[in-house]
Amino acid sequence: MKYRKLLLDGTMASEIGLGCMSFSGFYGNTTEKEAHETLAFCLGRGLNFLDTANIYGNGISETIIGNYLKQTSAEFVIATKGGISRNSQDGRLFDNRPEYLRSELETSLRRLNLESVDLFYIHRRDLEVEIENVMETLLAFKAEGKIRGIGFSEISPTSLRRAAAVGPVDAVQSEYSLWTRSPELGLIQACKELGASFVPFSPVGRGILTDKVPDIDIFSDRDIRKNNPRFQQPNFANNVRTVATFKRLAADLKLPTATLALAWVLDQAEHLMPIPGTRSAAHAAQFIQASDIKMTSEIRDHINSVLPVGWAYGDRYSENQWIGVERYA
Repeated sequence: MKYRKLLLDGTMASEIGLGCMSFSGFYGNTTEKEAHETLAFCLGRGLNFLDTANIYGNGISETIIGNYLKQTSAEFVIATKGGISRNSQDGRLFDNRPEYLRSELETSLRRLNLESVDLFYIHRRDLEVEIENVMETLLAFKAEGKIRGIGFSEISPTSLRRAAAVGPVDAVQSEYSLWTRSPELGLIQACKELGASFVPFSPVGRGILTDKVPDIDIFSDRDIRKNNPRFQQPNFANNVRTVATFKRLAADLKLPTATLALAWVLDQAEHLMPIPGTRSAAHAAQFIQASDIKMTSEIRDHINSVLPVGWAYGDRYSENQWIGVERYA
């Protein structure tokens, strides 16, 4: 496993992280034992970067990680998120006020069995609180030693620059993969300009860029794909048909499809650190393999020919799923 700089203070982490939303059952039933086996497998192969959030299973994902840390001497670089409002008395979907973020962070630290977390993201922007004021809150957490790095999820390049004018922003995460290329329209570039890491989530397209075709007929109500336009017919059938050419390319290279998809993401820029999610050690092995792949101009050209920019059928989110995400292109 290779390592890249995650935080502006020079903190390094595995160039491929593990998205831990799956630990809470979003994509199917799992157990804490299975999650702990996956964590042990990843750490043993050099993957030491975990990404979670307090909203994942209302704390289940953080608790599972915290229990593993308590039972072992494992050392991970850990990122979590806060700012999505639950059971709000005033109807707010997102809350970036200082008192709410403090409560969110301190609850996350208790679940994770940590005194401080390496990276704390604002999960979604609260438009009633100016981003400059949000930065002041995060800088206070940093001064108190509760967080080491500051991050934002799904913000625009303009918001990133506004935040960075107040203090250092260490990382930004957004969806990015061969079927979601919008961050190329300014966000990846803004991160590089400001020295922030760019952390792509869903880098294997929520399962579409893997060897197994997702079964849309068994998606649970909790599965974000159930109402996602790209997993609705006829979009889904068209997407499966298009991805088949990419799968054949991966097979010709004797690689799992997910491995090639992640190798493509890593190849886009040195400040990208993708966080594919899984609850399975077998799938994690395919992710980790991507760190060893050497891309060539021939492979790049072939990928671009079979999956050109804009090939995906359907929007990446439904209208409801877009709420809270800053659109900029």
